[in-house]
Amino acid sequence: MTTEGGSLSRISTLTAALTSALALVSGVTVTASAAPAAPARATTPATAPATAGQQVDPVVWTPCNPDPSKPDPKIYDCAVYPVPLDYANPSGEKVGIAMMRRRAGDPAKRIGSLFLNPGGPGGSGYLWATTTRFEPRVMEHFDLIGFDPRGVARSNPLKCFKTQEDADAVFDRMTGVPVTPAEVDSTLTATKDYTDACARNAGALIKHMSTINVVRDLDRMRQAVGDTQLNFAGFSYGTLIGATYANMYPDKVRALIIDGNVDPHLRLHNGLEYDRQRAAGGFELALDEFLKRCKAAGAPRCAFAEGDTRARFDAIRDHLRTSPVTLPSGSQVTLSSFTSQVANALYAQTQLAPLARSLQALDKVINPQPGFGAVAGTMPTDEADRLAKVAPAALREAPADSPYTSDDSYYGVNCQDKPYPTNPKVFANLARAWELNAPTFGRYQAYDAPACATWPSPARSAEQYPGPWNKRTANPVMVIGNTFDPATQYKFAQNMQRELGDSVLVTVDMIEHCAVGRSKALNGLVTSYLVDQAVPKPGQVLKPDLDPFPAPAV
Repeated sequence: MTTEGGSLSRISTLTAALTSALALVSGVTVTASAAPAAPARATTPATAPATAGQQVDPVVWTPCNPDPSKPDPKIYDCAVYPVPLDYANPSGEKVGIAMMRRRAGDPAKRIGSLFLNPGGPGGSGYLWATTTRFEPRVMEHFDLIGFDPRGVARSNPLKCFKTQEDADAVFDRMTGVPVTPAEVDSTLTATKDYTDACARNAGALIKHMSTINVVRDLDRMRQAVGDTQLNFAGFSYGTLIGATYANMYPDKVRALIIDGNVDPHLRLHNGLEYDRQRAAGGFELALDEFLKRCKAAGAPRCAFAEGDTRARFDAIRDHLRTSPVTLPSGSQVTLSSFTSQVANALYAQTQLAPLARSLQALDKVINPQPGFGAVAGTMPTDEADRLAKVAPAALREAPADSPYTSDDSYYGVNCQDKPYPTNPKVFANLARAWELNAPTFGRYQAYDAPACATWPSPARSAEQYPGPWNKRTANPVMVIGNTFDPATQYKFAQNMQRELGDSVLVTVDMIEHCAVGRSKALNGLVTSYLVDQAVPKPGQVLKPDLDPFPAPAV
C-alpha cells in the first residue's frame, strides 16, 4: 500500500509500507507459511457457468490452515487455479493462481464470494481471506477470497534473479533518492543491469503481466466459484483492477468497492504525468497536512509541534541532501532512508505520532542545543533510529528457503500498463523539475520508473485495456477516497468517480492510504452496500475513528 510507487532500491520498503498501512486497516494476519495446497478432491463442489460460450472448470478446494503455528479454525480452504498464460492462446500453457477462501459464517445466508486485492502492483492477497476489516454481517454472507495475482508470491512469481546474491549485487548499487551525478549514474546503470537480468531470467510470463490479464483471470475465478456476478474490494492499484473489470464485464458487476483510487485514464495513457501528480498532489500534500495538524495538536500530543514545523522539516531534509546523519546508536540516516520512511509513515494514521517523535529526535541530533521546550530536552535520540532503517518486506511472503526471496511483479505490471520514455536519462531531468514543486518527494517519485525505459517487454496494445472507462455497470460502483491519501491523491478518487459510468464517491477526511476499516460510519456503508446493495448517498464526508495525535492519558 508503495504499492503504487517505489524505485528498485526501495521496493521492499514501499512494499512494507503497503503491508503496514493495510494490515493496520484490516487486521490482516501476515505470515510466510500456509503455502497453497496442490489441487485435490473438492470439499465444496462449485458450478461454473460459461461466459461467451467458454466453459470454465470449477475451483477444487482443499481445507487449509492460514497459520499452522495456531490451531486450525477449520473455516479456510486453499486452491491453485490454472489460467491461460496467454489469452490469445487460451488452450496453451497455464499459470496457477493461488487462492484462499474463508467460508461464509452463515451458509444459509450466503450471497456469494467477495474477492479481495490489496494493490501493489505485486501485493500478495492470498492471506487477505483472513482479514477482519469487514463487519460481521459481511463475514456471515460472503466467502472471502484472497488471491495472489499472476506473477505474484505463490502464483508463478515473476523472478528476474536466480539467487538473492545476484539481486543484491544489482540493488546495492542503487540509491533510492539519488542526488549527486555519481549516485544518478550508478542508479541508472544498475537499473539497466536489472532489466537485462529480467530479460534473461523471467521467462514468457513477463510478456503477460498487464492488468487486463489479471482481470481476465479474475473473471475466470468468479465463474469457477459459481458466482454469476462479481463482488470485489480492491485497494490502491486494486482499484485499477476493479475499474478495468467494470468496463470489460459491466453486466457482471454485483458489488464493486474501490478504495485508494488511481486515475485509470491518466495512469494508462501518461505514466510520467501520473507519477508527477502522485508526488505533488499525493505525498507532498499529505506531508504538508501532517505538519499542519501536528502544529495544531501541539506538544506533547505531537512531539514535533514546537516552532515552525514546515521550516524545521525542510531544514532536516536539506541537511540530509548533502550530509547523512550518524545517530548515537551508530546507524546512519540518509536522504533515501529518511524520504522512504516519511513516505511509509504517511500511509497510516497510527504512524503519524511516531513519525513526529522521530523527526524531533533527529532534529535534536542535528541541532543539539537546547530548544523547543521540554519535549526536545527529553526526547530519546533512539526515536530517530527508525529513519535509518529499511522496513522489512512483508508482502512478498516468499518461502524462507527461496534462493531469491522477492519477485518482480511490480515492474512486470507497471511497465506493461503505463507508457514511459525509452531513454533512461530523461528521469534525471525530470527529478530536477519535479522537486521544484515537490521538494521532498519529486526526486523520489521520478526515480520510480527508469526500469520501464529498458523493460524487456514494454507496453503493447494487445496486452492493455486503455478504456473507455464509462461503461454502465449492472450495479453502481462504490468509490472511496481520503482527503489526504499520500499514494493515491484525493483528486484521483474524484477523477475515478467521474470516469466510471455509474458510481458514487464517499470521502473520509484523514491522512492515510485507503479507508475501509478506519471509520465505523464508512464500514456501515460498506456493509449495507455489499449485503443489501444499498448504494451510499453521494457527497458524504466521514471522519475516521482515530485521532492520530491523542491527548495524553491523565
